[in-house]
Amino acid sequence: MKLRANCKINIGLDVLRRRADGFHDVSTVMVPVRELYDRLEIEPAIETELVQLGLPVDCPPEDNICLRAWRLMHERYGAGPVRIVLDKRVPYGAGLGGGSADATAVVQGVDALFGLRLAEAELIDCAAALGSDTAFFVRNAPQLCTGRGEVMRPVKPAFGGYTLLIVKPDEAVSTREAYAGVRPAVPAESLEESMRLPVTAWQGRVKNDFEPHVFAAHPRLAVLKESLLKAGAVYAAMSGSGSALFGLLDDPVRAQNYTPPFDGVFLHRERL
Repeated sequence: MKLRANCKINIGLDVLRRRADGFHDVSTVMVPVRELYDRLEIEPAIETELVQLGLPVDCPPEDNICLRAWRLMHERYGAGPVRIVLDKRVPYGAGLGGGSADATAVVQGVDALFGLRLAEAELIDCAAALGSDTAFFVRNAPQLCTGRGEVMRPVKPAFGGYTLLIVKPDEAVSTREAYAGVRPAVPAESLEESMRLPVTAWQGRVKNDFEPHVFAAHPRLAVLKESLLKAGAVYAAMSGSGSALFGLLDDPVRAQNYTPPFDGVFLHRERL
């Protein structure tokens, strides 16, 4: 079984409050990035193993979220051993949800491979057990995500026709680092209200609460965001906990001509 595990961007991210379980309540809109994806192959095997190709992942193979996803499916539903080949193309530590997408792909792949025929609600519950934004990839369509990210409602952001630019420097930001410096607060204007405005009115109103302290610790991220705005982005922001930045440009020529301000920057372009 061959699968594509595409990543996502976060449009706006409000960290509302810390929960009793140690997680945080958030409000964010997640949008799939269709043409930036990891490739996975899953097939039955004598013993479960993970083969990693492509970009490096900063964790031991046995702790990879793909194996955690298989273990969950094995424990809950008795799924048999599999061989997973992961060809990593989505940068790690970027706030793009690459690992979460991989985990959900394994959940869905194992479901199909062993004929489990799980309902969407069961797939979401499995994915949510593996991470806060993992459940999003079950639906893999624009969603307003609340709770710790697993409570979803479909939305239709009005940015069709824009070009998406994603840039990521050769430094990563861990989720732990991002949350360690955030100050939770309920904004006067909800993200849902802000996003009813035209895309051209989002800058300065649709915010990512991680940006101030992450930019202070990683100044090059602020430089990258400013470079996207100077290149013509009508909206630019950090995705999730970073370190990837993205911009929405309405001029495809300027989008095609964009060059990062320093070397070692991953760049992805996609027409929305």
